[in-house]
Amino acid sequence: MSDALSLVLAGTAEERGRGQAQAGRIEQVRAATIGRVAQARAEGLIDAAAEEYLRRQHAFHAHVDPEGLAELEGIAAGFGFDPAEMFAHLHLGTLRDLKGGARLDDGCSAWAVAGGPDGPLVVKNRDFSGMHLGIQTVARHEGPDVKTGALLCLGSLGSPGAYSSGINARGFALADTQVAVRHHRVGWLRYFLMTRLLARCASVDEAVRMVQAHPHAGGGTLIMADASGATAAVELGAAGPQIIRRGCVMRTNHYVTAELADDTLLPEGDCIASNSRRRFEFLAEKLPQKAWDRATARELMATHPEGGAPICQHGAEDGTLTIASAIYSCVAPGLLLCAGSPCRTAWNAHELTG
Repeated sequence: MSDALSLVLAGTAEERGRGQAQAGRIEQVRAATIGRVAQARAEGLIDAAAEEYLRRQHAFHAHVDPEGLAELEGIAAGFGFDPAEMFAHLHLGTLRDLKGGARLDDGCSAWAVAGGPDGPLVVKNRDFSGMHLGIQTVARHEGPDVKTGALLCLGSLGSPGAYSSGINARGFALADTQVAVRHHRVGWLRYFLMTRLLARCASVDEAVRMVQAHPHAGGGTLIMADASGATAAVELGAAGPQIIRRGCVMRTNHYVTAELADDTLLPEGDCIASNSRRRFEFLAEKLPQKAWDRATARELMATHPEGGAPICQHGAEDGTLTIASAIYSCVAPGLLLCAGSPCRTAWNAHELTG
């Protein structure tokens, strides 16, 4: 299946969470969320130490992001799941890192440019488990906690709004990539942080200040841009975020700053880990060479190994594949989405304003 579900979610964060259930797909959502938690418990991943970490993480987010927890509780209520298991699901990558058994289920290549024929862009290939193909969503969010007008988010049923990427009506856009790391702490989990940044921040400057205000759990990166042309790459290290501000920024699935590079885990035999550096080097070489618009961004994100790097991935033995490619335009906020492999799937426009 290559189509993304389209949802309009309005009301409080909890009401928007419950609204996800209107799409149905309950068994697919179960398999992709609490089913994975059950498997992790059977493997011994969630032991007493992990439960204590999750308890402390929940207390942290209750303090800094009650809206995010309310959304997750609404999702759980809508689908009839245990919210504690849904919370654990969002931390599975972190818990694997803590056990030293990192696996990059969620890959991705993301980049941003400050300007060009179509203005500032944020672009991402979403490399993820194939089980998300049937529950991938494009959702519009409006509510009292959304201080930036409205959000348009690419994500999955059963997960918070900006589970992959998004843009708000003020023209601020972001996308994430996963990084398996050696160190974690109690702090912002990026799956909650991303939605809150979009709901509260109108610019990269505001987002950077918010990122710097609290500790982070560790693992992952953010790529950001806004309508003014400001951009940033953020490495969300447990030792403190590292923020790069320049016109053209990109990240794949490892840290590149000197402060955090040694914190990266690149598990042997992992498809995404094995080609992360190749993808990053390809983007670092190609992106400064031209002024990018949506058409040329589409071509770049469809690149295969024979074209220079596996930016578009499908058919990996571990089941990972590119399930979507997203191009966010900041000046006229909206999304150009390919809900499948960008080399062979149609693209569709989703407007946020206008």
